[in-house]
Amino acid sequence: MASKSVLLLLVVLFASLSSLSFSERIIVGDSNHWRFGFNYTDWAMKNAPFYQHDSLVFMYDPPNSTTPPHSVYLLKDLNSFLACNLKGAKLVGSVVQGGGQGIEFVLKKRKPHYFACGEHGGVHCNLGLMKFSVFPIKDSCHG
Repeated sequence: MASKSVLLLLVVLFASLSSLSFSERIIVGDSNHWRFGFNYTDWAMKNAPFYQHDSLVFMYDPPNSTTPPHSVYLLKDLNSFLACNLKGAKLVGSVVQGGGQGIEFVLKKRKPHYFACGEHGGVHCNLGLMKFSVFPIKDSCHG
């Protein structure tokens, strides 16, 4: 009887371990955070692959006399991303939300995600290089 209980316990334990997801919390831009003039497309390519259920954390200071405002938008498609067109984009983080622990965006779906700063009429996106895309792949218990 004891061996059946141990076997059942091992089966339950294995089943629960096999369903675990080892998602990561990734600071966008690493120590550069989310700022004007840093190339986030290069950053994303160097930090790939991204996995489904990973969290992207956008950190930036609230605007003040020396810090321009930043925001985070999820753009609707590739064409919007290439043109830095915010029409139809979803606000992920406003200009005052990036402080402290930052804004966390979980990559829930296996599809392209296009991110950009929406401030100054697209100048931060176009000239400030504040845009990048990721295509999360299936989480295979990375860690």
